[in-house]
Amino acid sequence: MTRVKEFNLPDLGEGLTEGEILKWLVGEGDTIALNQPIVEVETAKAAVEIPAKWAGKVTKIFHPEGTTVEVGQPIIAIDTDPGAGDLPAPSAASLAAVEVAGDAPVEPGLIGGPAPGGRTAVLVGYGPRTTVAKRRPRAESASAPVQQPPAVRREPAAPAPAPAPEPRPAPAPAAAPRSGAVLAKPPVRKLARDLGIDLVGIEGTGPGGSITRDDVLGAKSAPPAAAAVRVPGEREERIPVKGVRKLTAENMVASAFTAPHVTEFLTVDVTRSMKALERLKGMREWRDVRVSPLLMVAKAVLLALRRHPMVNSTWAGDEIVVKHYVNLGIAAATQRGLIVPNIKDAQELTTRELADAMTALVGTAREGKTPPADMAGGTFTITSVGMFGVDSGTPILPPGESAILVFGAVREQPWVHKGKIKVRQVTTLGLSFDHRIIDGELGSKFLRDVAAFLEDPEGALLAWG
Repeated sequence: MTRVKEFNLPDLGEGLTEGEILKWLVGEGDTIALNQPIVEVETAKAAVEIPAKWAGKVTKIFHPEGTTVEVGQPIIAIDTDPGAGDLPAPSAASLAAVEVAGDAPVEPGLIGGPAPGGRTAVLVGYGPRTTVAKRRPRAESASAPVQQPPAVRREPAAPAPAPAPEPRPAPAPAAAPRSGAVLAKPPVRKLARDLGIDLVGIEGTGPGGSITRDDVLGAKSAPPAAAAVRVPGEREERIPVKGVRKLTAENMVASAFTAPHVTEFLTVDVTRSMKALERLKGMREWRDVRVSPLLMVAKAVLLALRRHPMVNSTWAGDEIVVKHYVNLGIAAATQRGLIVPNIKDAQELTTRELADAMTALVGTAREGKTPPADMAGGTFTITSVGMFGVDSGTPILPPGESAILVFGAVREQPWVHKGKIKVRQVTTLGLSFDHRIIDGELGSKFLRDVAAFLEDPEGALLAWG
């Protein structure tokens, strides 16, 4: 059983196909424990820490920070039995013997050939076999037999009756570094082929002048011979679209051009809700709880969804799936973009439990540590633009949901109250919904119920509770 094991980037859930390495938490040579966090990876949904699958010593980190890696690709190699002594280091001669034909078939068991489990046998962590790998013929020695050992110089064949070619320098032994034979391991050669890089032009920094993975990646990122023309004054900036931003863009485009959106607005006097919040803050059992107007909106939405369950549904082609549970999404702005984690089974929570869940959810999101599971399975979403001083907007539906509520800024405005113009606290609500599921009547009734709770929360709880 091999001591060195390669740890592949795992599927972190929801069918993710790639992740960006944000930060390595360990380095080569470090001794690590089982389940110790080793790397922080940003997926299309969140930044997560990945634990070690084995205890041991880190022998190789395959990708630097900032690299995007596909799921299933190795990211780190771990010596699972470092107490057994040093690992044997491959020699330059053994590296030279590993050169394998690009697409030519190789016998099973030889270096570069198929191995158990569908792998390709390589030197790193597996040890070189005593058999000699097959080599493809080179242009300089096309007349020499392919099976000739590299360390033996063959005398030139007898000249044919045709005119002899012009004399050419004799090739040096294959074991000598950079003498026509490019020294590189099979994974490095594959990487170079995938990137379209010619190994001949790369100066190797590995043992015996061999070319390493870092040499190939360095050649890929090296600037071209002709310097690119820079924009005067650096007036433009190009930001790669990846991670959370990429997924959000894809979801918004898919939603906007799949579900027929309708948006309605309603301006509401929320003075009584603001006073109710102040009374909550004054209660002893609520003094350590973060209370905001968003809590009142969330409570209003949960009550309205109970009265209008069709709003909490999904279009499934030939049927509509009505969900009798509410995974309440709260849109959160983070440094990596907008994410929408959700509170599972929010309809079961008390007001205090709902407040605690919202505080924890938003705090974890802003720290960039929201797990993918918390962003899956949402059924209804609230987005608050009031914190930015904005009154309302036309939000786009998250995929798989039929409605989203936007909550605007609460402002003091003149308002007709009990027949007189008074200064009241007023906000604007906006509801975007999928018109395939929710018609104008249902959308209007739902929005009216949310507003009714905010206008008179005590009365709504007594009437609907």
